[in-house]
Amino acid sequence: MTFTQSDLPHIKWSLLILLLTLGIGGSAVFIAQKYANSALADRRAAQQQLIDARNKLNAARDDQVNMSTYTKEYSAIQRREIIGDEQRLNIIEGLEALRKRNSVVDFKYAIAPQQPYKPAPALDSGNFDLQLSPMTLQFELLHEGQLINFFERLHRDMNGWFILEKCTLERAAISPGSAGPMAQLKAECSGGWLTMKNRNGT
Repeated sequence: MTFTQSDLPHIKWSLLILLLTLGIGGSAVFIAQKYANSALADRRAAQQQLIDARNKLNAARDDQVNMSTYTKEYSAIQRREIIGDEQRLNIIEGLEALRKRNSVVDFKYAIAPQQPYKPAPALDSGNFDLQLSPMTLQFELLHEGQLINFFERLHRDMNGWFILEKCTLERAAISPGSAGPMAQLKAECSGGWLTMKNRNGT
């Protein structure tokens, strides 16, 4: 079929309608595509928000568990008199209680004034100032096992945190005719009592 110029008046309305239909259809497709892209972007944003919300919820739950754990640990350290002011009288009474158990033949001790503690290597103590009261101990022993038992009991039975730095051992001079058990060894140990002081005063 061929069209001539004379046919144009007869089909012009049909062509106009066709062009309008194509324009409307093209616009509808463009708008639908734009709406689909926008909906897809909104969906992705909503999914990301959901993932972020879940992550925050999980982090909050973890923080709650950690807070409960740390609170228990903090309270336990407080009860052991490691956090707060040094309880020197309790330390002295604890050492005297150890003396009465006769876990060693005899021992003497000296506690120096408290001073800032700077461990090597350096330690990040957070919101706490570390203080150390240096102490030296001199022992009379039947055997070296008594020294180990003494420090095990000190750690188990006394509050506070004692840091043992070093010990030296030597044979004791035995005096004939002495009363009671005779010491075979002498030991001298050094260390100190560590205290953690909260800078906020709590």
